[in-house]
This record gives sequence, C-alpha cells and structure tokens, in this order.
Amino acid sequence: MATIDVTEDTFEETVSGEGIVLVDAWADWCGPCKRFAPVFEKESEEHSDVTFAKLDTEANQGLAAALQIQSIPTLMVFRDSIMVFREAGALPPAALDDLIKQVKDLDMNEVRRQVEEQNAQADAEAAKGDQA
Repeated sequence: MATIDVTEDTFEETVSGEGIVLVDAWADWCGPCKRFAPVFEKESEEHSDVTFAKLDTEANQGLAAALQIQSIPTLMVFRDSIMVFREAGALPPAALDDLIKQVKDLDMNEVRRQVEEQNAQADAEAAKGDQA
C-alpha cells in the first residue's frame, strides 16, 4: 500500500479506526523529512496491512499545532485509535521495520487497561485539585 495524505479534515477519521496507522508529520523545506520519505514509502509497500499517512505540517498548521508538533519529522503510531508511539526524528529502515513489528505484537487489552489506569489517575489528581 502506498502512503496517503491526511489533512485537518481527514486526520481523525484516519487514525480512529481499527488497525495500525503510522503518521509522518513533515514539511517540504525539511531535509531530514526528505531523507525519511523514501524509508517511509518503502515500509508502506512491505506492510500492506498497515496504513501509512503523511501530514504536511505547512499545509495543515492548525492540526500540527493541535498535535503539538514542534520538531519534524515526527512519527506517530496509532493502533485501534490509541497513540502507542510518538517520536521526533527520522528512523533508519531497520528501526522503522522493528517498530512496526513491535506495534503488531502489542497486547491491546493490556494497552487499553494501562490507558484506563492513566485516565483514572488523571481524574483523581484533577479531583484533588478541585478540592484544594
């Protein structure tokens, strides 16, 4: 599968479904982004069961700001609507391939449990702050 472009209008729909979605946040003027692009494209051809999306941060500045992207390229990985990885910087081919395999091997029931625990802890901290 080749890469797809995501925009402010299509981002949420793209990352909120079932399965794995990798999002490469980039800009045309960014040298490391240009070097990472063929690596990202090649992996998209090798993993047809994964969605590979490109987010042009210049054309979608509002979305880039909402995602708090401060350095590019930034790679975000979603699985079943949950962001499971986010890191700035271009990955070498072997590291990107290894990352995809790790995401495929995740126990999503455990990930969901951990997210629920984090949310409950955040809610408890917020409630303490409201009482102070």
